Amino acid sequence: MTKVVIFVLMTPPDDKPIVLELQNVTCSYEAGSPAVEGMSFSAQKGDVICLLGPSGCGKTTTLRSIAGFEPVASGEIRLNGAVVSATNRHVPPERRRVGMVFQDYALFPHLTVRDNVGFGLATTTADDRRKRIDEMLSLTGLSALAPRYPHALSGGQQQRTALARALAPQPVLMLLDEPFSNLDPDTTERMRMELLRLLKMTQTTAVLVTHDHKEAFAMADYVAVLNSGKLEQFATPETIYHLPVSPFVAEFVGQADFIPGTIRDAAVLTQLGTFPVPSGYRGGPDVSVMIRPDDVHIRENGDGDGTVESRQFRGSEIIYGIRLGSGDVVHSSEASTRFFPLDAKVELEVMATHTVVFDRKAWTT
Repeated sequence: MTKVVIFVLMTPPDDKPIVLELQNVTCSYEAGSPAVEGMSFSAQKGDVICLLGPSGCGKTTTLRSIAGFEPVASGEIRLNGAVVSATNRHVPPERRRVGMVFQDYALFPHLTVRDNVGFGLATTTADDRRKRIDEMLSLTGLSALAPRYPHALSGGQQQRTALARALAPQPVLMLLDEPFSNLDPDTTERMRMELLRLLKMTQTTAVLVTHDHKEAFAMADYVAVLNSGKLEQFATPETIYHLPVSPFVAEFVGQADFIPGTIRDAAVLTQLGTFPVPSGYRGGPDVSVMIRPDDVHIRENGDGDGTVESRQFRGSEIIYGIRLGSGDVVHSSEASTRFFPLDAKVELEVMATHTVVFDRKAWTT
């Protein structure tokens, strides 16, 4: 039995000034295909944008082109409406008012925390520089650590120092290249929330590179999913997860199963029940229907045609793999208190909030 409830994903109001614009940006190295091709998206003031994708998809090249470290082969990059990168124009990084936090933080080992934070404030008066450093140290919780050198800091403290240094000159845009990759999981979780608090408190527009969809979902106002140098989808985390535009996006941002279906009489017929045809679908009648584990619920039934094939305990939940009578496997997310033994016969109930289908012929050609 399939229960279907339709909901609408809301879009935030579009009333903030645009800080960053990429228009058909292509970046190429000397040999091979373009590292980034036809990239277009924008960020409004205060937005946090996450560039998400596997290694080699072009996300770091995109970040470096925004910073000014890489020239563009074609297209334009604009900051606050001014062109900073184009085929006939390249504003150097130091003139873009862009803050950058590198993967290894790149702190100056011979400078104290205070001096690291104040490094980009050399052109201000001594009094203004002192006030700004004190403000950033307080904001990042580093005041007591101001006299220390980087080697005497923990990974989280080093990251906060790098953030304070990047924020101190009040950049137009903050760029972060996988800033949590050197931290342990507990510190990473805490620093994500701390970074987001700082960015929102200071209304700083930011672009963050990550390969972790959980990190992107936790921090981003909008996610740009990249694949082989091209932008597959740019949308809110909720839209990316619930309404992916391609099988690649569907699988990269979370576990997804695909079951065959056939469109007939304005309905999608599958082995797990009948779904409504999604609005705007223009493909053929043979489709693959995306099913997420949180859509699927298990009912123990000795006569069911599903068999519990695998079980992954994840603390608050258990992911079960269920082999259907057809041989297809789907997964179900259940509370960790719900236990089903391996090889148990079960039936499944799909409680989908929407239907996501892909033309099976177009997908496989």
